[in-house]
Amino acid sequence: MEFPSLRIGDLIARIPIVQGGMGVGISLSNLASAVMKEGGIGVIAAAMIGMGEPDIGSNYREANVRALTREIRAARQKADGILGVNIMVALTNFSDMVRTSIKEGVDVIFAGAGLPLDLPSYLEGAKTKLVPIVSSARAAAIICKKWLQKFDRLPDAFVVEGPKAGGHLGFKPEQIQDPAFALERIVPEVVATVREFEERAQRPIPVIAAGGVYEGADIHKFLELGAAGVQMGTRFVATHECDADPRFKEAYIQAKPEDIEIIQSPVGLPGRAIISSFLEDVKRGLKKPFTCPFHCVSTCDYTKSPYCIGMALTNAKKGLLKHGFAFAGANAWRVDKIISVRELIDSLRQGFAAAVADSSPEPCAA
Repeated sequence: MEFPSLRIGDLIARIPIVQGGMGVGISLSNLASAVMKEGGIGVIAAAMIGMGEPDIGSNYREANVRALTREIRAARQKADGILGVNIMVALTNFSDMVRTSIKEGVDVIFAGAGLPLDLPSYLEGAKTKLVPIVSSARAAAIICKKWLQKFDRLPDAFVVEGPKAGGHLGFKPEQIQDPAFALERIVPEVVATVREFEERAQRPIPVIAAGGVYEGADIHKFLELGAAGVQMGTRFVATHECDADPRFKEAYIQAKPEDIEIIQSPVGLPGRAIISSFLEDVKRGLKKPFTCPFHCVSTCDYTKSPYCIGMALTNAKKGLLKHGFAFAGANAWRVDKIISVRELIDSLRQGFAAAVADSSPEPCAA
């Protein structure tokens, strides 16, 4: 059985897969365009996207706008298809990134790491779809009510991200292993909550499941639970087209289950990462002295932080893992080789078809 399509308003992705936005610099135009070519939704991560610009320290806002503009245009030149940008609400340049994305005509903005309560105010008639990323039905309901009250509109879709995701997590540390917060539990809850608002909008508001989705059987499972699609990040890291340095990808291939840990990020959230000598030093209380010209995340108190999260993730993207670390999903240890995006999608399609066949009722004997 072929993948079903994923519809978000008038956008139709041929396959129900959103490539997760991964910063700093892990998912840029190269990865996003490769996913677009295969019929999925390719996503550029906006967080500290300008880290390679020569004036990033002295001209933070303009450097990031310049870099995002360049990556959006590059993705469009490389591929037709649906292009999104992932923008953390907690970024101090959130408004710059949203305005730039809309100006450049991206198809979708995915907004998480905070509730994007004012996101519709930037649209001004643009066709860009707005998709909040949430971790609970309660958060989805709050956003729907606030948007109706202030803007008389609703989100075009939701991504619901569970505690097996990589990077910063929208859960308290004690919730991460609690079965009550498993993605299998929260997806049906969000679907049920959103259904009430669908009736008011008189249109579908698809829910996209994220966090720990690894193989085709997982995609089938979450579609059966009411999701319209899935978001996947970890699987796309170990692809030839991923924008990270090969040494970053190799960290995934070499990782064992015990190497993937929950850390406390300087931005005030727990995060999931592959342990490195850098993080071991942090555990031992060794600080990594730095000055902060960026102030990139509003929740980061750089005066008390043992290291600069922006610099650590930039170093990791460059493969300098002694000076940083790789964020990764809970299943990153299962990655054992680097393949192309096309090969990955084909394997997911085969796994999905097998899961559909396995779940089909046996024909009755004559």
